[in-house]
Amino acid sequence: MSVLLKSGTVVTTSGRYVADVYAEDGKIKSIGTNLDKKADEVVNCKGKYILPGTIDPHTHIAMPFMGTYSQDDFETGTIAAACGGVTCLVDFDMQMKGESLLDAIERQKAIADGKACIDYSLHPAVIDPRPEVIEEVKKACLQYGTPSFKIFMVYDFRVDDGTMIRLLEETKKYGGLVQVHAENFYMIQHMNAVLAKEKKLAPYYHAVSRPNLAEEEAIYRASKMVEMTGSRIYIVHLSSKEGLWKVKEARDRGVQVYAETCPQYLVLDESRYKEPKWNGAKYVMSPPLRTKESNVALWEGLRGGDIQVVATDHCPFDFKGKKDMFGKDDYKKIPNGAPGIETLLMLLHSEGVVKGRITLERMVDVLATGTARMFGLKDKGEIAVGRDADVVVFDPKAKFTITQKKLHMNVDYTPYEGMTVTGMPMLVYSRGEKVAEWTGDQMKFVGKPGRGRFVKREPFQGF
Repeated sequence: MSVLLKSGTVVTTSGRYVADVYAEDGKIKSIGTNLDKKADEVVNCKGKYILPGTIDPHTHIAMPFMGTYSQDDFETGTIAAACGGVTCLVDFDMQMKGESLLDAIERQKAIADGKACIDYSLHPAVIDPRPEVIEEVKKACLQYGTPSFKIFMVYDFRVDDGTMIRLLEETKKYGGLVQVHAENFYMIQHMNAVLAKEKKLAPYYHAVSRPNLAEEEAIYRASKMVEMTGSRIYIVHLSSKEGLWKVKEARDRGVQVYAETCPQYLVLDESRYKEPKWNGAKYVMSPPLRTKESNVALWEGLRGGDIQVVATDHCPFDFKGKKDMFGKDDYKKIPNGAPGIETLLMLLHSEGVVKGRITLERMVDVLATGTARMFGLKDKGEIAVGRDADVVVFDPKAKFTITQKKLHMNVDYTPYEGMTVTGMPMLVYSRGEKVAEWTGDQMKFVGKPGRGRFVKREPFQGF
């Protein structure tokens, strides 16, 4: 299979230029002007961007949580991803009690096998940090192809500080990267008790129960452990201006603290929790939506380089039947999470690039090139000869009104219902195979379930 993309604007992290891009056998083979190549498919891309496929390094596919599962499996989730211009994802693989890291990885790969429509990799989430599991970090980094490890500072399966220190020391040796959900468990526990006593249990109080301070303190504590060990850490779903300040303070001291944020923390704010008819439950996620001031601060952090990656934390639960499965009388009973994988690229372009908050080149960095570098996806993330032909032909002027009915995620709502975006994928290629295309008013999946491959990643090389 070969494809020739003619006269498009190729976008890199450092600039843009008009060129032809030729791909064959899954790889980008040549880039130049007036390429004289015979191809199975020739596309006129004049006036369109040729972008590297978006990489979403934070998803929860079919994840067990609060007695249910997030609703997208590897087929529906990767179909939605492809239709949004996402050509690779890295899913969080929750270790079960008694499992080795390899057991967890192989279990999740078996779940994805035959279903994934795009390439994927896995982050083992360390839930049962037995000594032999910590020792297995070496093999995960050097053999399994999974050199990043999720830990939680909150929830019943949180790790203690001693475990975090041991993980930081071990990952430092072998090029691993510790990823942290940073919120202070005891602050949240205290606020839950206070709010319960005051009978303040509507969805809005989910945000009140998890204050900015809880994120700020946890990031500060984690950064000090990184500073002590000389290791590195990656803060997932950074949501608050106070948390960003702690990231920036650490980075200014030369401590290797990296961070991602998500579209919901850039675009939405805590006023959503006050929507009538219990609609606020749609936005119950952890950490919660914050203030408009945090929205502004996070865009500034993204533009200035203190935030390196934008991901989604895609974790969908139906509003009717899942969000309310334990009743509507207590925010703590609402399954945490929201859909987002399909709207990542369109939102960052429309809300970021079009509105002048970040440059187009910066968008490519935080959605693809920098993400590939952060997570060792050496064949992805860039329009360059030798890389996988994961390519999005993108029309920067196309208009699309986001509505659940025209999206492909396996969930009955989108947090961005009714929002009109500027800029949409026209064609999406995964290793040179067309997997999605624009039909005039929405995206259509044209790929094949099961063609997606597990990608082994390389150890962290520095950033």
